[in-house]
Amino acid sequence: MNRPDAGYEAKIVLCAKMSMKHFRVVFKPDGREISIHEGATLLEAARQAGIILATACGGKGTCGKCALRLHPSGQQVLACQHQVQDDLAVVVPPESRFYEHKILDHGIAAGAQIHPTVYRKYQAGAGIGKILGVAVDIGTTTVVAKLLNLASGQCLATKAVLNPQTRFGDDVVSRISYAQSEEHLAELHNVIIECINTLIDRLCRQAGVPASSIYEASIVGNTTMNHIFLRLPVEQLGRAPYRAWSVEAHDVPPLQLGIAMNPAGNVHCAENIAGFVGADTTAVALAVDMDSIDDRVLVVDIGTNGEIVLGTRAQLYAASCAAGPALEGARIKHGSRAADGAVEAVVFNGDITLDTIGTSPPRSICGSGLIDAVAVLLDLGIVDATGRFLYRQGGGASLLEPIASRIREHQGQPAFCLARSGQTSLPDVILTQRDIREVQLAKAAIRAGIRILMDKLGMTDRDIDRVLLAGAFGNYIRPSSAVRIGLLPNVPLDRIQSVGNAAATGAEILLISEECRERAARLARKIQYIEIAHEKNFNDVFADAMFLSP
Repeated sequence: MNRPDAGYEAKIVLCAKMSMKHFRVVFKPDGREISIHEGATLLEAARQAGIILATACGGKGTCGKCALRLHPSGQQVLACQHQVQDDLAVVVPPESRFYEHKILDHGIAAGAQIHPTVYRKYQAGAGIGKILGVAVDIGTTTVVAKLLNLASGQCLATKAVLNPQTRFGDDVVSRISYAQSEEHLAELHNVIIECINTLIDRLCRQAGVPASSIYEASIVGNTTMNHIFLRLPVEQLGRAPYRAWSVEAHDVPPLQLGIAMNPAGNVHCAENIAGFVGADTTAVALAVDMDSIDDRVLVVDIGTNGEIVLGTRAQLYAASCAAGPALEGARIKHGSRAADGAVEAVVFNGDITLDTIGTSPPRSICGSGLIDAVAVLLDLGIVDATGRFLYRQGGGASLLEPIASRIREHQGQPAFCLARSGQTSLPDVILTQRDIREVQLAKAAIRAGIRILMDKLGMTDRDIDRVLLAGAFGNYIRPSSAVRIGLLPNVPLDRIQSVGNAAATGAEILLISEECRERAARLARKIQYIEIAHEKNFNDVFADAMFLSP
């Protein structure tokens, strides 16, 4: 039986003397409020709040780009260095936000350099400041929409909802299977159009503007979502060689699609890359400037269908990984999406400390918390690198009581109690042996894809200069935990940065810049797609990636 390191007991004794509190942090002007454990940095707190800060130095405190102001004192602090020791309110200035400069770089703030054809076409009739656009990221699980003023580039409102297509299946494969008939394809199409129209209505209500002031829509999504939105055939995506019906950009009149915006406007759908790498990946690559960097960069968009882009501007490869829905809470005993009461972070401090979403007590666990929890169990020696529980209920003599008492049996399999009911002391949130296996399968799919692309470029982990975590889920992952379980390459943690919903940001950039639409087209043609499941060494690489180790 494997044991933790020799200093394990001493660490527990030391940490057990600590009392880890939780504090509230409010981010202004966003109005976002989160609860986080004592000692966390403001950078971690911002990540939990979904706010993407500029951290060019990787959080070392040397670049000064993540500066925030404490409210009301106005004291300036670095988010990556300032630890949360009490309740705080902080102001996030525009220059400290990761994507803010990208909007400014295209002249949007000044207005004079705005490039959309639709703006020039209609500005005389509608008047400056009254021509709006909507950027939409159609994710397999979530749909995000942003309303922009095309005269200033200002984001007027943001809304997100669960993709209603989930009732037809959790992943793209199940939706492709459902859409084999024209009738079912039309049903899926109508559902997503209705969803987008609902988002547009909510955006316009919040901003106090009519939908008729929206003259341009920019739509991105994976290839399946793209095809369903455009009502293109999808059956060929479900069988080898998994080719897209179209990888070209499409500009469509709103009436043709049924989009509730000005009928004289335009709906732009960006280029897809391949059958399972779509316009959302094109948008991500555009948002993080993959066409202009010399660093060796890995971009990972983790979701039900994870996408990877690796390389430099000279040579870029992409792949799709069928990670499945485990990291979004499905097939996990107490798993859920990011919802009120979901555990989003797990910290060991002599006992288990949990950060949860909202104000409810812990009642489920979402993907970021799941990755943390597995990393903690590995560090404690409760689970080994094969994913097997080393202790069962009643065992674990080498574990001190706060931890040993959390090990139990559940339906004949070992499990670990993360949260107990305050009233009955019965477990409210547990992690079972089967849950660990689901995490292994999901992380192995992603890690195997990364490894195969690295092999194409003759790279090892140490050759990667930067790892960018895209997607809403990627924003909440603790890099140390992701490396610990082997989800990400074993690189120094300061090389890993969350870049949030880069697909939505890319959709915004496409909305307001003709030049960037041309860049996106070039990127889509340049990125070489690899069907990883067809690689001769895929099975061996996948099996190796099942191990929970850096």
